Amino acid sequence: MTLTGKWYFGWNIVGAAAMLTLLSLGMRLGIGPFFLPIAQDLGFSRSLLASIVAVGMLCYGLAMPLAGYLVAMRGTRFVLLLGTGIVVLSVIWTVNARSALSFLMAFGVMLSIGLALTSPVALTPIISHWFKRRRGMALFFLSTGSMAGMAVLTPVFAYAIGLTSWRTTLLGFAAVLAILTIPVALFVMRDEAPEHADLEAHEIAAIQANPSAVATSLKLRDVMRTWPFWQVFLCLFACGFSMNLLGTHGMPMLMDHGFNAITSSMGIGLIGLVAIFGTLALGRLADRVPRRNLMAVIFLIRGLGFFALVVVGTHFELYLAASIGGLVWAGSIALSSAILADVYGVRLVGVLYGLAYLGHQIGGMISSWLGGWGYETFGTHWVAFGSAGVLLLLAAALSLRLPLKGYTLMGPALQGRV
Repeated sequence: MTLTGKWYFGWNIVGAAAMLTLLSLGMRLGIGPFFLPIAQDLGFSRSLLASIVAVGMLCYGLAMPLAGYLVAMRGTRFVLLLGTGIVVLSVIWTVNARSALSFLMAFGVMLSIGLALTSPVALTPIISHWFKRRRGMALFFLSTGSMAGMAVLTPVFAYAIGLTSWRTTLLGFAAVLAILTIPVALFVMRDEAPEHADLEAHEIAAIQANPSAVATSLKLRDVMRTWPFWQVFLCLFACGFSMNLLGTHGMPMLMDHGFNAITSSMGIGLIGLVAIFGTLALGRLADRVPRRNLMAVIFLIRGLGFFALVVVGTHFELYLAASIGGLVWAGSIALSSAILADVYGVRLVGVLYGLAYLGHQIGGMISSWLGGWGYETFGTHWVAFGSAGVLLLLAAALSLRLPLKGYTLMGPALQGRV
């Protein structure tokens, strides 16, 4: 049964998926607390470690289409269990790595692949199948996990590293991920959604009274020739550039500007904490206002927030900038996946989201490297953080050109189009 009383089982899947996202993206976006301790312990320069992190971002992105493909072929449960196993093995390798090459392969490559297989890309298809009427809201609630990850794991990692070591902290993360993911994958994730998903009785009756031809998804190569996909790709590039820059270099940047490690981690964590509540509010708007307008507002305020973070000089200014930026920190990824499902249908959403998310990680790769190289070369963080602000403002403008809800590029919908 999918209903318990009036409770829709799909919300159990959303809650479990958000929890898993908290861990996987919390680790991916929470590298900041690990950055300086790893560099000092292993004798890496900032540029070298930033380059390793950048390779990891690229591998994370390249594994996204693989995650989407495996979900379509083998199901959500298989992908989550496989990803968890890879994460555990890669963490064991990482804490025993001593050379740059070994650390690159363990932390940069293998861990990134494992995290990609437990990321929202593996969870978006199942939620898209379980929700039609409230798809935007459900995907927004999924993104609360990533923001909770930033809010919770960034200060937790900073505290745990200070109390123990970065190796013990990383091992603890892998243990918690395995303990939570295995039962969720086995007992909560159900790929077979009800025929009409979350539609209400009157909506189902209306569909049955007015049957129409079932739209068929485009072939993947045809999707690659359409502009909406590349608009989403470019918007996610700016999103990934900014989010991974903050996750990797946000704490070092604030510490270079005079804040201590705990204050810096609390500032970054506050963005994620506020974003949880911001996401809940934005999620309720996602199915009521044009998605592209909401995305444009998110990118606009986030872009201005990046300029603000570089100039803050007091605790009050840091927490104020973090609070305002956190209100719209999440949502662009949820809106992107919802737009892809709206335009191209749910059958390909996992693969398309994975391919579009590759743009996110290409941006993250560049910013992770630029943050280290730019500071060591020019002695300022404006090179990387200023670039992020500009890209986010451009993404806000591009978002306004995205299709409105109701525009589809599927089989029957193409008839009569130019």
